[in-house]
Amino acid sequence: MKAGLSGAPGRAFSDFWGARNQRERVLLAVGAAVVVLGLLYGVAFSPAITGREQLARTLPQMRQQVAQMQSMASEANSLSANKSAAASTPMSRESLEASLLQRGLKAQGVAVTGDTARLTLPTASFSGLLEWVDESQKSSGIQLVDANIVALSQPDMVSATLTLRQQRSE
Repeated sequence: MKAGLSGAPGRAFSDFWGARNQRERVLLAVGAAVVVLGLLYGVAFSPAITGREQLARTLPQMRQQVAQMQSMASEANSLSANKSAAASTPMSRESLEASLLQRGLKAQGVAVTGDTARLTLPTASFSGLLEWVDESQKSSGIQLVDANIVALSQPDMVSATLTLRQQRSE
């Protein structure tokens, strides 16, 4: 028995290998080497080569997307700077009442003190009020600080008292 081969499988291989002449042994060794190299290529090298080719195809596209995102980010920053500059117009009783009337809302009382305003709307459309608050936040930098909203018996109608604050541009 040869060293390193033990047990029934080892003995079976030794018997098989010993029964082969030198030419058959060389052919079997070359065939086994070809099979091992084929498996090694299929498991290790082929996926690496395929992945590298795929990355080479997609990398220019990804670089273009990064450049687009960077330009969009700088555009968003410049728009944000322009928006804060536009919000520098201080809110007034007249501007608040005019913007409410554009949405079909009528305030019973509007009190403006510095950058804070308090509005009282005894009857207002809830959806219209929400749209007005959203528009005011986007266009004038006005934030809703406090809201006391009570539903009325009619659908979509509320009584509301709002406290607003205009963001200061810096």
